[in-house]
Amino acid sequence: MKSNAQLQTIPGDAPADMIVGQSHAMANLRQMVRRVAASNASVMITGPSGAGKEVLARAIHEESSRAGKPFVAINCGAIPPELIESELFGHERGAFTGAHSRRIGRFEEADGGTLFLDEIGDMRFDMQVKLLRVLEDRLVTRVGASGAVKVDVRIISATHQDIRAAVAENRFRQDLQFRLGVLPIQVPALAAHAEDVPLLVEHFQRPLDADQRVHFSRAAFDRLEQYDWPGNVRELRNVVERANVLFGGTMIGRHEVDELLGLSDVQLAPSVREPALPCPANDEPLAQWTERTPINLKEMLETLELDRIQTALDMADGVVTEAARLLTLKRTTLIEKMRKYSLERGA
Repeated sequence: MKSNAQLQTIPGDAPADMIVGQSHAMANLRQMVRRVAASNASVMITGPSGAGKEVLARAIHEESSRAGKPFVAINCGAIPPELIESELFGHERGAFTGAHSRRIGRFEEADGGTLFLDEIGDMRFDMQVKLLRVLEDRLVTRVGASGAVKVDVRIISATHQDIRAAVAENRFRQDLQFRLGVLPIQVPALAAHAEDVPLLVEHFQRPLDADQRVHFSRAAFDRLEQYDWPGNVRELRNVVERANVLFGGTMIGRHEVDELLGLSDVQLAPSVREPALPCPANDEPLAQWTERTPINLKEMLETLELDRIQTALDMADGVVTEAARLLTLKRTTLIEKMRKYSLERGA
C-alpha cells in the first residue's frame, strides 16, 4: 500500500493499488479492504511498526462511501498526555492556560469522514474511558464547554502492540478493544512476503526519472529479499531513497546492498559514475568509477541525520514533541537520537 509502496500513497493510485504486491498476503489485504470499506463498523489494524497501517487505513477510507469527506489521522503516542483530550475533542477559549481561542478537535474535523487513531495502544487509561463514551454516544464535548456536539465519524485505529496482552495486564480496556475492533485486520511484516520487494522497489521509484533511479542486479534483489527488514516497508523505502541518492543511474549488486543496509564496514561512494549497464545475470561489480573519492557511508548518514534533527529542533523552538512530529519519529526515538548526538532539549 502512511504512509507512511505496499503501504505508501502516490497521487493517482486507486485504493486497491495502494497495496502493492502479488503475494497471497497482499491479495488477501486488497480483498479485505474492499469488504471492510462497504461497512461503517470500526476497524482495528494490528501489525509491526513500519508495515503500513496508516496507508491501509487510507485505502479503506478511499474505497468507502466517505471518500469525499475528511480523512484525519492522529498519533495517540506522539501527543503529550495533558494535550490528548484537547487534540481529540477540542477546547473553548480560556479552558486552560494557553487556550486563547476556541479550537475544534479531530473528531469534529473528521465529521462525515474517517478518524484514524494511530498507536491507540499508547493512549493513557483515563482517556480510554472518555473515548469509549464518545464512541457510544457519538457526542463530543470540548474541554471547557457545557454542551456536546454530535459527530458522524468512522473510527479506524491501529497499534503495533499485542492488545490482548495489554488487556490482560490492565493497560487497555477490554470494552474499548471490543468497540474499536469490530473488524480486525492484521498487516504482515515485510519479511513474511519478501517476494513483493521488487514490486515495492519499483513502486517507490515511480516518481523518479529513469536516469535518477538506481538499478538492482538479480543478486541485489536476492539480498534484499533475504534481509529480515526489522523496520518493514518504511525501512525498505528509506533504503531505496538512499540508494537513489548514492547510486542513481548505476547498477548495484549484493555488496552495495549490504552497504546500504549497514551490514558492511567497507568504505565506498565514488563521486562520478558511469551510466547503468543492462542487468547482469549474476552479481557483477558496480560500474567502474571515473573518480575515486571514498567516503565513510555510516559517517555520512549520521551527519545527515544530525543535521535533520538540529533543523527540526530549531523549527520547533526546542520542543521535542513537535520536532518528533516534523521528523515523523516517535518522541522516545528522537530523545534516544538526541542522547546519541549529545543534543540538549533546548537546542
